[in-house]
Amino acid sequence: MDWLTSKRTLNVDRTLVMAILNVTPDSFSDGGKFIGLDAALRRTEKYVAEGADILDVGGESTRPGGGKVAADEERRRVIPVIEAVSKRFDIPISVDTWKSEVAAAAAGAGAEIVNDISGFRFDERMPAVAAAHRTGLVLMHLKGTFETMHEKDPGAEILGEVAGGFRWSLEKALEYGIERNRIAFDIGIGFGKTFAQNLELIANLDKIAAEFAGFPLLVGTSRKSFIGKILADAPADRRLAGSLASAAVSAWNGAGILRVHDVRETVEMLKVVEALKEEKKNNEK
Repeated sequence: MDWLTSKRTLNVDRTLVMAILNVTPDSFSDGGKFIGLDAALRRTEKYVAEGADILDVGGESTRPGGGKVAADEERRRVIPVIEAVSKRFDIPISVDTWKSEVAAAAAGAGAEIVNDISGFRFDERMPAVAAAHRTGLVLMHLKGTFETMHEKDPGAEILGEVAGGFRWSLEKALEYGIERNRIAFDIGIGFGKTFAQNLELIANLDKIAAEFAGFPLLVGTSRKSFIGKILADAPADRRLAGSLASAAVSAWNGAGILRVHDVRETVEMLKVVEALKEEKKNNEK
């Protein structure tokens, strides 16, 4: 399967690793660690050496309780990093933003993918910006507004709800002439889902992958709170094993992209998963 960005074609026949670079003071796992251009570039160099396929640069925390960041401040955080990375490294850059003005500036600075957590719901101008710059897109499932996106509905039929959200985002993209092969979908783990719903989505990802065949699925479980709950309330920096386990199951069940903090460990894990998948495929011939 091919996924088009504004600069290249990414093959998603194997699961790709999207490395998280938060240039924010308040992200739940690594807030404040990579503020400053030198720190961000050192981290990018490490990610590239470890085998990252994509770098996802974000300037606004979307953790529960996090507040909105003004577009000017978000641009100030991410644009210098995107410009510098694009000059020094040949790695596809994704900008993690729901704001059209930030996305446009990032595309001009060298970003080739827009990772919109709102799936076009928060900013009505975003589809036009993505279409104009011909970026790749990650469209995530969530409900509500920025302020309410973490509110949970325990009674929701979560597989159907996520599929319905994807269909809405896809229709909006097609209205603006965005090609289907530029679109990936994110199931939105941790965004408005209960503990049980997060588990259900990962365990049954193959059903969503089958319904949206032809679109890469992104899964981001890295260090998230549902893993901490399983592991006796382990803090974010003690969730590596759980992150790898959930990522491995996701890759087995059809995830085309994993969004992670721990690149080297994820790359090594995926080599094992891909070997097992290949063996299964050979045995089914």
